Amino acid sequence: MANTPQARKRIRRNNRRAEINTARMSRIRSFVKKVETALEAGNKDEAAAALKAAQPELARGVARGVMHKNTVARKMSRLSKRVAAL
Repeated sequence: MANTPQARKRIRRNNRRAEINTARMSRIRSFVKKVETALEAGNKDEAAAALKAAQPELARGVARGVMHKNTVARKMSRLSKRVAAL
């Protein structure tokens, strides 16, 4: 258990940040899921539009420190490749 006021404050802060970061990750996953759903349906226009919407969300995840930049680069690359292959 935290004994110092600073440690107690850090626990409160960490809990708030974890909640915010979880929401951000969930939002990013939803955008990526829309692209994957469109890909599975074979709808190229819808997949391209969903990818265009997902890219800024992924980039925002990197900017906010929720995701690593190489992870996002890999995901964007793979999704783009799959959309182009349709």
